[in-house]
Amino acid sequence: MDNAKFLDMMEKMKIYDLTQDLSIHTPPWPSYMPLGIQYFKRIAGAHMGQGANGQIITTSNHVGTHMDGEIHFYSAGRTIGEVPITEWCGPGVVVDISEEVSDYSLYTPEMIESRVEVKAGDILIINTGYNRYAWDQKKCDEVRYFVKHPGPSPEFHKWCIKKKINWIGVDCGSADHPMNTIIKDWHPKCFKEAEAKLKKDYGKTWEEMYPHETYYQVMHLKLFPIRMVHAENLGGQINEIKNKRAWIGCFPLKGIELESSMCRIVAMTGEEN
Repeated sequence: MDNAKFLDMMEKMKIYDLTQDLSIHTPPWPSYMPLGIQYFKRIAGAHMGQGANGQIITTSNHVGTHMDGEIHFYSAGRTIGEVPITEWCGPGVVVDISEEVSDYSLYTPEMIESRVEVKAGDILIINTGYNRYAWDQKKCDEVRYFVKHPGPSPEFHKWCIKKKINWIGVDCGSADHPMNTIIKDWHPKCFKEAEAKLKKDYGKTWEEMYPHETYYQVMHLKLFPIRMVHAENLGGQINEIKNKRAWIGCFPLKGIELESSMCRIVAMTGEEN
């Protein structure tokens, strides 16, 4: 394709911003440092006359929409800045499973593939519907968003490996089920609720279905060493693009030391604007 045809095609692209709003009110993943912003100078200036607005920010890398990097859980992995931009962008799917899941639910490969074709090497964006409980929404519920969101079924990470998924994005607090993280210990009442639901739906205890040694943070610990990372806390226009293939791009900071990074994520389709 020559440059003129490419530019003409791009003019017809519909761009969806899948990024959650970022503010000092944006909650980080539980126990992480939140975003702090302060001015160190203002337009009114000082000393030599008119100045400019300038700010200092302090934050962890896990606030709002962010990409978990390989070294977040794997010391021998690459930092965010060491990953070529070509690995952050490519073909993929945005899948809406919100009608099939609720508090503590499990989502499966079948739920994904019944809605859209997933090809080898795709970027996979999963809309669980829990973006509606994010801090910037009318139904915001911080506990529900981080502690009760749905998570992957026991075979899900193996399916991701088989499909050679490029990277994964989720519209909730974690790509792991919250009860397969330390949240299980921090919220024992919620764990009892989650296990009761699991017994009702599958007839198994949590340990029977998710043995701790195998499934504790499995989406992090088993996938990051093979360069299959994920982004969390997606939102924005995610509900406007459902069960479609798209060109997806993630744009983290090119931080050579960064274990993870806040980022902007977009999906582009060939729809007319």
